[in-house]
Amino acid sequence: MAQKIVFIFLLVLIIVKLSSVASEKSEANALLKWKASLDNQSQVVLSSWKNGTSPCTTWTGIQCDTSNSVTAINLENNLLKGTLHALHFSSLPNLLTFDIYNNSFHGIIPPQIGNMSKISRLNFSSNPFYGSIPQEMWTLTSLRSLDLSYCSYLTGPISASIANLTNLTYLDLGGFNLNCSIPPGIGKLNNLVLLDFQYSNLFGSIPREIGMLSKLEHLDLTENTLTGNIPSTIANLSRLNILLLPNNTLSGPIPPPLWNMSNLIWLWLYSNHLSGTIPTSVGNLVNLESLRVDDNQLYGSIPSTIGNMTKLTEISLCFNSFSKSIPASIGSLINLETLCLQTNSLSGSIPDTIGNLKRLSDLELSTNMLSGNIPQAINNLTNMYNFVVAKNNLNGHLPPQICLGGSLEYLNAQSNHFTGSVPSSLKNCSSIVMITLQDNHLEGDISQDFGVYPNLSYIDVSNNQFYGQISPNWGKCDSLQNFIIAKNNISGGIPPQIAEATNLGKLHLFSNQLTGNIPKELGKLKNLVELKIANNHLSGKIPSEIGLLQALTRLHLGGNDLIGSIPRQVVQLPNLLELNLSNNKLDGSIPSDFKTLQPLYSLDLSGNLLNGAIPRVLGEVKHLQCLNLSHNNLSGNIPSSFDGMSALNSINISYNQLDGPLPDNKAFLHASIESLKNNKGLCGNVTGLVPCPSSSPSRKSHKVVLLVLLLIFGVLALALSVISISVYILCIKARKKEDPAKEMQPEELFSIWSRDGKMTFKTIMEATNNFDDKYLIEIGGQGSVYRAELPGMVVAVKKL
Repeated sequence: MAQKIVFIFLLVLIIVKLSSVASEKSEANALLKWKASLDNQSQVVLSSWKNGTSPCTTWTGIQCDTSNSVTAINLENNLLKGTLHALHFSSLPNLLTFDIYNNSFHGIIPPQIGNMSKISRLNFSSNPFYGSIPQEMWTLTSLRSLDLSYCSYLTGPISASIANLTNLTYLDLGGFNLNCSIPPGIGKLNNLVLLDFQYSNLFGSIPREIGMLSKLEHLDLTENTLTGNIPSTIANLSRLNILLLPNNTLSGPIPPPLWNMSNLIWLWLYSNHLSGTIPTSVGNLVNLESLRVDDNQLYGSIPSTIGNMTKLTEISLCFNSFSKSIPASIGSLINLETLCLQTNSLSGSIPDTIGNLKRLSDLELSTNMLSGNIPQAINNLTNMYNFVVAKNNLNGHLPPQICLGGSLEYLNAQSNHFTGSVPSSLKNCSSIVMITLQDNHLEGDISQDFGVYPNLSYIDVSNNQFYGQISPNWGKCDSLQNFIIAKNNISGGIPPQIAEATNLGKLHLFSNQLTGNIPKELGKLKNLVELKIANNHLSGKIPSEIGLLQALTRLHLGGNDLIGSIPRQVVQLPNLLELNLSNNKLDGSIPSDFKTLQPLYSLDLSGNLLNGAIPRVLGEVKHLQCLNLSHNNLSGNIPSSFDGMSALNSINISYNQLDGPLPDNKAFLHASIESLKNNKGLCGNVTGLVPCPSSSPSRKSHKVVLLVLLLIFGVLALALSVISISVYILCIKARKKEDPAKEMQPEELFSIWSRDGKMTFKTIMEATNNFDDKYLIEIGGQGSVYRAELPGMVVAVKKL
């Protein structure tokens, strides 16, 4: 009996072993067939997958159970390319994990995926699959983790059958076009820990049923088009750590119960249409590290209880309508790194307690109504990289040690009432990227207060009281793109070395006391878009090298002492939008090198010594809107090409020597007399100008008269030709009467002009030897008359 039992046991083992071998071979064949369908590079990556070897030993990305059956395929980040069509899912009955994250698998997700009945973890994210999610996906009831995120070409909708996947703990369908609402059945997935639908083109409201996900810790619905209120049931998610609802169109107040969710770590509600106030209960969020409610319609005061949230590293309340003062309790947030309160209606002073925030690196308080001095304690914040207090009513001095830690990148204090010098630590602040201090009352020697900055791309200190000369060292700022120091008291010349800052895009030096010539070296600034150096005391000629600035859109040289003619290279600049050379001493004529299709819309050449006529091509510049040629010595008529300038809406041609009629153009016909006066003889239908006399008809009537005269003269010429021919025929007949031997019969005379073949042009040409002068009889007002001896007769032939 015992022997029989042993025999049966051994037989079972053999059968199981044979079955296992057969199953392993079947799985291997299925994987090899799939590998063969992939591209060549993918097959190289999977070179360990070989026929005759076991998938469970050396095959890349394959894991097996104790019975040598494949349970996991992990091929993430392998640059594989192909489809899933050749993979027989039914040949992998024990597969639990299938991870092909971040490859290049494409095509549709085949419906046969429903054959993987035991699959627990499925990660197809970051592959270019297309088509809709197959319905069979929602039958995989063993799934615990499903990640299809950023399969950019996949489409929705989410089926209501998703409610079948009750074992799911991880669901990420973010980053592709679901184009649907969130199904209420989502509330049945009560094991979910993470739910991510970011960037998925979801619409409609957030279903109340979402509050049934009692185990949920992470909810991300970022950047969809969700509408309606935030459901108060979200407050039921007591385990929730991460709540991200930004960039939607959610409205209404923030639900009061939400402020009691003490486990929240991140709360992002920014860029919605939320309204109402933040209550004092916000202080209950004692574990919160990031609070972002910026860009909404919130109002009221910032509650002082915010100081209870000592774990905060980031707080952003900007772009709302918060009012009153910044609470002093904010100084209790000792872990705070970012504080953004800009663009509200906050008033009062900046609390001294901000100096307690030793980790603060980003302080944004611009566009409020803050007043008073900046607390000196801010000098102690050595991690500061972004200091923005622009557009307030602040006064006093800027913190001298603002760059003490060497981390400052952005300094923006524009449009305040600051006085004194720039911060002393700024001179050697090599980290600085942007300096915007315009519209204050700052002063100091600009050549001494600033240094050489390897990372500086933008500086604007215009409309202050800086003096001194422009240092050649600015040319050593290799990253400099915008150099704006206009409206100060800066003197001396423009250093040629500034052209060494080859990335310059904007150079604004206008309204200073600069002297000397415009350096021709500026022509090396190939990226320059704006050159504004008007209202200085610059002299000499405009260098033709300015014409090398092919990217230039705005050139303002007005209000200087420039002489010579306007370089033709300047008016040929292909991207020029504005050209202002006014109030100089330029002479000569206006160049005729403008182009019909160049984008120039504003041209001001007023207040110079220009002479000659207005070039016709100027009236053909299609985009020109504003034209000022006043206070010159221009003469002659205004070209008729101005008649068709539909874009022109503002002109000034006063104080010249122009005469003749105004163009038939709305800008001229609607112009005030102030824009036309003091010319030699302009006329037209404009109040203050004399009407054009009848002897000087308008351009249109002149054209009509000319056309009529041409028609009359044409008819007269034709009549004279007929009369001449008739006279000569009569003369011939008279001569024949005097010489009967040569007299012709009327019918013979008639036959000369007929087309019966009796007389041809060839015969006449031969008789006159191609109208040789020796046969010429006379020359009249309508042509020449030749003598032709024809067979049997002599005739006179007139060549018109």
